[in-house]
Amino acid sequence: MDLTIIKIAGAVITDKTAKKPKVNTGNIRAIAKILKDYDSPYVLVHGAGSFGHPLAKKTGVDKTVISRGQLLAFAKIQELQNRLNHIFCDILINAGVPAFPAQASSHAIMERGRLVKMEVEAMFGLIKLGMTPVTYGVPAFDRIWGSSILSYDQIAPYIAKRLNAGKIIEAEDVEGIFTANPKTDKNAKLIPQITAANHKEVEGYLSGSAATDVTGGMKQKYIELVDAAQSGIVCQIAHHKSLKDALDGKPVGTTINLKN
Repeated sequence: MDLTIIKIAGAVITDKTAKKPKVNTGNIRAIAKILKDYDSPYVLVHGAGSFGHPLAKKTGVDKTVISRGQLLAFAKIQELQNRLNHIFCDILINAGVPAFPAQASSHAIMERGRLVKMEVEAMFGLIKLGMTPVTYGVPAFDRIWGSSILSYDQIAPYIAKRLNAGKIIEAEDVEGIFTANPKTDKNAKLIPQITAANHKEVEGYLSGSAATDVTGGMKQKYIELVDAAQSGIVCQIAHHKSLKDALDGKPVGTTINLKN
Protein backbone atom coordinates (compact mmCIF):
# COMPACT_ATOMS: atom_id res chain seq x y z
CA MET A 1 0.00 0.00 0.00
CA ASP A 2 1.54 3.29 -1.15
CA LEU A 3 0.46 5.31 1.88
CA THR A 4 1.05 9.01 2.55
CA ILE A 5 0.66 10.75 5.90
CA ILE A 6 -0.61 14.30 5.37
CA LYS A 7 -0.06 16.76 8.20
CA ILE A 8 -2.15 19.93 8.32
CA ALA A 9 -0.76 22.55 10.68
CA GLY A 10 -2.98 24.06 13.34
CA ALA A 11 -1.89 27.48 12.10
CA VAL A 12 -3.51 26.63 8.75
CA ILE A 13 -6.93 25.47 9.93
CA THR A 14 -7.26 27.91 12.85
CA ASP A 15 -6.15 31.40 13.74
CA LYS A 16 -3.31 30.31 16.00
CA THR A 17 -2.73 33.83 17.32
CA ALA A 18 -6.33 34.14 18.59
CA LYS A 19 -6.86 34.03 22.35
CA LYS A 20 -10.08 32.08 21.85
CA PRO A 21 -10.68 29.13 19.47
CA LYS A 22 -11.15 30.43 15.95
CA VAL A 23 -11.40 28.16 12.91
CA ASN A 24 -10.24 29.03 9.39
CA THR A 25 -13.01 27.45 7.34
CA GLY A 26 -11.72 28.99 4.11
CA ASN A 27 -8.43 27.10 4.34
CA ILE A 28 -10.18 23.87 5.33
CA ARG A 29 -12.51 24.10 2.31
CA ALA A 30 -9.53 24.72 0.02
CA ILE A 31 -7.74 21.67 1.44
CA ALA A 32 -10.90 19.53 1.11
CA LYS A 33 -11.20 20.55 -2.54
CA ILE A 34 -7.67 19.30 -3.18
CA LEU A 35 -8.06 16.06 -1.23
CA LYS A 36 -11.33 14.97 -2.85
CA ASP A 37 -9.42 14.36 -6.10
CA TYR A 38 -6.44 12.59 -4.49
CA ASP A 39 -6.84 8.86 -5.20
CA SER A 40 -3.94 7.31 -3.29
CA PRO A 41 -4.48 6.13 0.32
CA TYR A 42 -3.61 8.62 3.03
CA VAL A 43 -4.07 9.50 6.69
CA LEU A 44 -4.71 13.07 7.81
CA VAL A 45 -3.16 14.39 11.01
CA HIS A 46 -3.97 17.94 12.02
CA GLY A 47 -2.76 20.34 14.66
CA ALA A 48 -4.76 22.14 17.32
CA GLY A 49 -3.86 25.79 16.83
CA SER A 50 -6.04 28.09 18.92
CA PHE A 51 -8.25 25.14 19.92
CA GLY A 52 -5.58 23.74 22.22
CA HIS A 53 -2.32 25.60 22.75
CA PRO A 54 -3.52 28.70 24.69
CA LEU A 55 -5.49 26.75 27.32
CA ALA A 56 -2.81 24.06 27.64
CA LYS A 57 -0.14 26.71 28.16
CA LYS A 58 -2.26 28.68 30.64
CA THR A 59 -3.14 25.69 32.82
CA GLY A 60 0.07 23.65 32.55
CA VAL A 61 -1.63 20.45 31.39
CA ASP A 62 1.13 20.05 28.81
CA LYS A 63 3.27 18.67 31.63
CA THR A 64 1.04 17.65 34.52
CA VAL A 65 -2.48 17.11 35.84
CA ILE A 66 -2.71 17.58 39.60
CA SER A 67 -5.35 20.09 40.63
CA ARG A 68 -9.10 20.02 40.05
CA GLY A 69 -8.71 22.99 37.73
CA GLN A 70 -6.17 21.12 35.62
CA LEU A 71 -8.45 18.10 35.39
CA LEU A 72 -11.22 20.31 34.08
CA ALA A 73 -8.83 21.98 31.62
CA PHE A 74 -7.60 18.54 30.47
CA ALA A 75 -11.22 17.60 29.76
CA LYS A 76 -12.06 20.94 28.14
CA ILE A 77 -9.16 20.73 25.70
CA GLN A 78 -10.35 17.28 24.63
CA GLU A 79 -13.78 18.76 23.92
CA LEU A 80 -12.34 21.74 22.03
CA GLN A 81 -10.12 19.62 19.84
CA ASN A 82 -12.89 17.11 19.22
CA ARG A 83 -14.93 20.09 18.03
CA LEU A 84 -12.17 21.21 15.65
CA ASN A 85 -11.84 17.66 14.33
CA HIS A 86 -15.61 17.53 13.82
CA ILE A 87 -15.58 20.79 11.84
CA PHE A 88 -12.66 19.57 9.73
CA CYS A 89 -14.24 16.17 9.03
CA ASP A 90 -17.65 17.70 8.30
CA ILE A 91 -16.17 19.94 5.60
CA LEU A 92 -14.16 17.02 4.17
CA ILE A 93 -17.21 14.75 4.02
CA ASN A 94 -19.31 17.45 2.34
CA ALA A 95 -16.54 17.76 -0.27
CA GLY A 96 -16.64 14.01 -0.96
CA VAL A 97 -13.80 12.76 1.26
CA PRO A 98 -14.76 9.71 3.42
CA ALA A 99 -13.20 11.25 6.55
CA PHE A 100 -13.22 9.11 9.70
CA PRO A 101 -12.64 11.02 12.98
CA ALA A 102 -9.98 9.32 15.10
CA GLN A 103 -9.29 10.63 18.60
CA ALA A 104 -5.71 9.62 19.31
CA SER A 105 -5.79 10.41 23.04
CA SER A 106 -8.36 7.67 23.70
CA HIS A 107 -5.78 4.94 22.99
CA ALA A 108 -2.34 6.57 23.27
CA ILE A 109 0.18 6.24 26.09
CA MET A 110 2.77 8.96 26.75
CA GLU A 111 5.85 8.93 28.96
CA ARG A 112 7.54 12.21 29.92
CA GLY A 113 6.07 13.88 26.85
CA ARG A 114 6.95 11.14 24.37
CA LEU A 115 4.52 8.84 22.59
CA VAL A 116 5.34 5.25 23.54
CA LYS A 117 2.26 3.36 22.34
CA MET A 118 -0.76 3.98 20.13
CA GLU A 119 -3.14 1.50 18.49
CA VAL A 120 -2.99 1.55 14.66
CA GLU A 121 -4.64 -1.74 13.61
CA ALA A 122 -8.09 -0.18 13.21
CA MET A 123 -6.57 2.70 11.26
CA PHE A 124 -4.93 0.25 8.87
CA GLY A 125 -8.22 -1.57 8.39
CA LEU A 126 -10.08 1.67 7.70
CA ILE A 127 -7.53 2.64 5.06
CA LYS A 128 -7.94 -0.75 3.36
CA LEU A 129 -11.70 -0.13 3.28
CA GLY A 130 -11.10 3.15 1.47
CA MET A 131 -11.73 5.44 4.44
CA THR A 132 -9.56 8.42 5.39
CA PRO A 133 -8.67 8.43 9.11
CA VAL A 134 -8.40 11.97 10.47
CA THR A 135 -6.51 12.14 13.76
CA TYR A 136 -5.03 15.06 15.62
CA GLY A 137 -2.68 16.30 18.31
CA VAL A 138 -4.16 16.56 21.80
CA PRO A 139 -3.15 16.26 25.48
CA ALA A 140 -3.08 12.59 26.45
CA PHE A 141 -2.45 10.31 29.43
CA ASP A 142 1.18 10.30 30.54
CA ARG A 143 2.43 7.46 32.75
CA ILE A 144 4.83 9.75 34.63
CA TRP A 145 3.38 13.26 34.46
CA GLY A 146 -0.32 12.46 34.35
CA SER A 147 -0.75 14.34 31.09
CA SER A 148 1.44 15.66 28.28
CA ILE A 149 0.98 16.85 24.72
CA LEU A 150 0.50 14.12 22.14
CA SER A 151 1.47 16.44 19.30
CA TYR A 152 0.58 15.83 15.70
CA ASP A 153 4.31 16.17 15.08
CA GLN A 154 4.83 12.94 17.06
CA ILE A 155 1.73 11.16 15.75
CA ALA A 156 2.65 11.45 12.07
CA PRO A 157 6.07 9.72 12.23
CA TYR A 158 4.73 7.11 14.66
CA ILE A 159 1.93 5.95 12.39
CA ALA A 160 4.08 6.41 9.27
CA LYS A 161 6.59 3.87 10.60
CA ARG A 162 3.98 1.38 11.77
CA LEU A 163 1.87 1.58 8.62
CA ASN A 164 4.93 1.56 6.33
CA ALA A 165 4.08 4.91 4.75
CA GLY A 166 6.44 6.08 2.04
CA LYS A 167 6.00 9.79 2.60
CA ILE A 168 4.95 12.47 5.07
CA ILE A 169 3.71 15.76 3.60
CA GLU A 170 3.22 18.71 5.92
CA ALA A 171 0.98 21.62 4.84
CA GLU A 172 2.13 24.72 6.69
CA ASP A 173 1.59 28.49 6.74
CA VAL A 174 5.14 28.97 5.42
CA GLU A 175 6.83 27.69 2.25
CA GLY A 176 9.11 25.21 4.00
CA ILE A 177 12.30 25.22 6.08
CA PHE A 178 14.26 28.48 6.00
CA THR A 179 17.65 29.69 7.22
CA ALA A 180 15.73 31.98 9.63
CA ASN A 181 12.12 32.70 10.55
CA PRO A 182 10.62 33.99 7.27
CA LYS A 183 7.87 35.78 9.19
CA THR A 184 10.34 38.04 10.96
CA ASP A 185 13.49 38.01 8.81
CA LYS A 186 13.24 39.24 5.21
CA ASN A 187 16.66 37.74 4.48
CA ALA A 188 15.55 34.20 5.34
CA LYS A 189 16.22 31.78 2.48
CA LEU A 190 14.28 28.62 1.67
CA ILE A 191 16.23 25.36 1.98
CA PRO A 192 14.77 23.17 -0.80
CA GLN A 193 16.70 19.98 -0.06
CA ILE A 194 17.79 18.51 3.25
CA THR A 195 20.02 15.46 3.08
CA ALA A 196 22.29 13.39 5.29
CA ALA A 197 25.02 15.94 4.59
CA ASN A 198 23.25 19.05 5.90
CA HIS A 199 20.41 18.00 8.22
CA LYS A 200 22.34 18.70 11.44
CA GLU A 201 23.39 22.14 10.22
CA VAL A 202 19.79 23.03 9.32
CA GLU A 203 18.57 22.33 12.86
CA GLY A 204 20.71 25.23 14.06
CA TYR A 205 18.69 27.65 11.95
CA LEU A 206 15.39 26.79 13.59
CA SER A 207 13.51 28.14 16.59
CA GLY A 208 10.14 27.71 18.26
CA SER A 209 6.84 29.37 17.40
CA ALA A 210 5.98 33.07 17.50
CA ALA A 211 2.46 32.15 18.62
CA THR A 212 1.48 30.30 21.81
CA ASP A 213 2.74 26.76 21.28
CA VAL A 214 3.32 23.91 23.73
CA THR A 215 4.88 21.55 21.17
CA GLY A 216 8.14 23.27 20.26
CA GLY A 217 7.31 25.11 17.03
CA MET A 218 9.14 24.54 13.75
CA LYS A 219 12.29 23.21 15.41
CA GLN A 220 10.43 20.33 17.03
CA LYS A 221 8.52 19.62 13.79
CA TYR A 222 11.85 19.34 12.02
CA ILE A 223 13.37 17.03 14.65
CA GLU A 224 10.40 14.67 14.40
CA LEU A 225 10.49 14.64 10.58
CA VAL A 226 14.24 13.96 10.56
CA ASP A 227 13.59 11.00 12.85
CA ALA A 228 11.08 9.68 10.30
CA ALA A 229 13.49 10.35 7.44
CA GLN A 230 16.15 8.30 9.21
CA SER A 231 13.76 5.34 8.85
CA GLY A 232 13.66 5.88 5.08
CA ILE A 233 10.47 7.98 4.91
CA VAL A 234 10.65 10.96 2.56
CA CYS A 235 9.29 14.10 4.23
CA GLN A 236 8.16 17.32 2.59
CA ILE A 237 7.09 20.64 4.12
CA ALA A 238 5.23 23.07 1.86
CA HIS A 239 2.76 25.93 2.04
CA HIS A 240 -0.83 24.70 2.25
CA LYS A 241 -1.55 26.46 -1.05
CA SER A 242 1.07 24.16 -2.62
CA LEU A 243 -0.45 20.98 -1.19
CA LYS A 244 -1.68 19.73 -4.57
CA ASP A 245 1.78 20.16 -6.07
CA ALA A 246 3.32 18.25 -3.16
CA LEU A 247 0.79 15.42 -3.56
CA ASP A 248 1.61 15.35 -7.28
CA GLY A 249 5.29 14.84 -6.45
CA LYS A 250 6.49 18.28 -7.46
CA PRO A 251 9.59 19.75 -5.74
CA VAL A 252 7.82 22.49 -3.78
CA GLY A 253 8.85 23.66 -0.32
CA THR A 254 11.49 21.61 1.48
CA THR A 255 12.13 17.90 1.01
CA ILE A 256 13.93 15.87 3.66
CA ASN A 257 15.49 12.76 2.17
CA LEU A 258 18.34 11.30 4.19
CA LYS A 259 18.86 8.48 1.70
CA ASN A 260 20.53 11.00 -0.65
